Amino acid sequence: MMSPQITKRIIDDVIVGGKTQLLMRLLMGVVGIGIGRAVFQYIKEFSYDYIGVSVGYHMRKDLFRHIQSMSMDFFDRHNTGELLTRVKEDTDKVWVAVGFIGILAVEAVTHTVLVLICMFRLNPLLTTIPLCLLPLIGFCAVRMEQGLGSVYDDLSEETAKLNTVAQECFAGVRTVKAFARESYEIEKFSRHNERFYSLNMKQAELVAKYQPRITFLGKTMLLSVVIVGGLMVISGRMTLGDLGAFSEYANNVIWPMEIVGWLSNDIASAFASWKKMKKIAEQQPQITEPDCPETLETVKGDIRFEHVSFSMDGHEILRDINLHLKPGQTLGIMGMTGTGKTTLVNLLQRFYDVTEGRILLDGRDIRTLPLSQLRTSMAVVMQEVFLFSDSITENVRTGRREAISRNTVEWAADKAGAAGFIGELGSQYDTVIGERGVGLSGGQKQRISIARAIAKRAPVLILDDATSALDMETEQMIQKNLSELHDSGKIIIGHRISAVRGAGEIIVLDGNTIAERGTHEELMKQKGRYYRTWCVQYGEGGDQ
Repeated sequence: MMSPQITKRIIDDVIVGGKTQLLMRLLMGVVGIGIGRAVFQYIKEFSYDYIGVSVGYHMRKDLFRHIQSMSMDFFDRHNTGELLTRVKEDTDKVWVAVGFIGILAVEAVTHTVLVLICMFRLNPLLTTIPLCLLPLIGFCAVRMEQGLGSVYDDLSEETAKLNTVAQECFAGVRTVKAFARESYEIEKFSRHNERFYSLNMKQAELVAKYQPRITFLGKTMLLSVVIVGGLMVISGRMTLGDLGAFSEYANNVIWPMEIVGWLSNDIASAFASWKKMKKIAEQQPQITEPDCPETLETVKGDIRFEHVSFSMDGHEILRDINLHLKPGQTLGIMGMTGTGKTTLVNLLQRFYDVTEGRILLDGRDIRTLPLSQLRTSMAVVMQEVFLFSDSITENVRTGRREAISRNTVEWAADKAGAAGFIGELGSQYDTVIGERGVGLSGGQKQRISIARAIAKRAPVLILDDATSALDMETEQMIQKNLSELHDSGKIIIGHRISAVRGAGEIIVLDGNTIAERGTHEELMKQKGRYYRTWCVQYGEGGDQ
């Protein structure tokens, strides 16, 4: 704000008044202003960059932590691509808005206000010119911001969809290639990419429509100031130095006006992203920690389902389930696809809460136990195997990284029948496997997943169709090794009779409830669903 005042003195006192002795002092003032601007510009940039980086860091961390705390129903409603967009791209836009864009917005507003004050002090009448044109520029900026706001809402949604399509295609690349779906996936991606392109073009059209108007109004203001001010100098109503200083102020007020559209553009984008993030952050998990948790001193693994029923979205999945697994015993679960076998495991781990009845662990309702204790007391081999992009050792140690030694990893791999093929790999247990276990066969991934569960040494071991990709010989070997783990109760879910026939009790689900139960021999004598499954799998007539 001081620089135009020095310009005024140079024109009026030095050039017009002939006071050349003042020139050096005034030039030193210009140098001093330059040094001061450099120092405070550094402080300003560092402060706002620090604020922006800090806000982005904490927002991303808090949002990621919040998403991690959500129940499974949340992930049923939101796809991976959408969540990735919220955590990465949307957070980056807010980061920029409170950092680089934020500093420009604050600077533009402050600069404009101070310039107008300085202009008013020089010549109130001439100040009416920028005051008349500023509302017009503000109107154009508001109209552009309104249009951009709706575009960025759609653009944020389309970004999430585009990420989802790409993520699903890359994750399922083997399926895509196996079914020769490349052309279909390319066309599907192209449709979303075209929509993304159209929205960006709509954004560009809005900017192209209003930004030139803002620039034109700014240049018109400068020209008007020079013409009217020149007439006032000629008439003696202001000095030439006043006009020079006023023109410099008028020129300085143009740049905030010119970037108003750009700032509105990015702020509208950040605001749209913030609303999407806020929508995620406002959702609360259905499964929460109990207000006064009852911590078990030692988990033995005694599990009891008492009249358990479960419905979701008005659809009954399980009805009146009663079962009891004593510590160290084995429970086998069979049934047709969709009868609720995996749902039993999800309820046991409190991924969902029962609709009716209750589930007990060592005599305590699991809804009263800390979630961490409940879930760490169980080791699960999922139906869909997931392995991290890390070494085999780290994948096996997933359950209890600090407590599982290298010897335990090798022992678990041997029990899971994985030691043989791991020994043939280049770096053996230090071999880094790809995302989702890419580079390994389905059976190899299942065996590493089984080793991961065994290494955890949890009181309850759950295998959800864990040997479906294994040959009969390997499956029998693993079943034999599992039967020797007397410290763990086992829940084995399977479609093969061979997977469950050694269980102390086998239940057969049908019609969302338990249709049959008993040992293998007892169920064979009943000649019901279990018997018919045995006949189909072993090639004998179902009516025998």
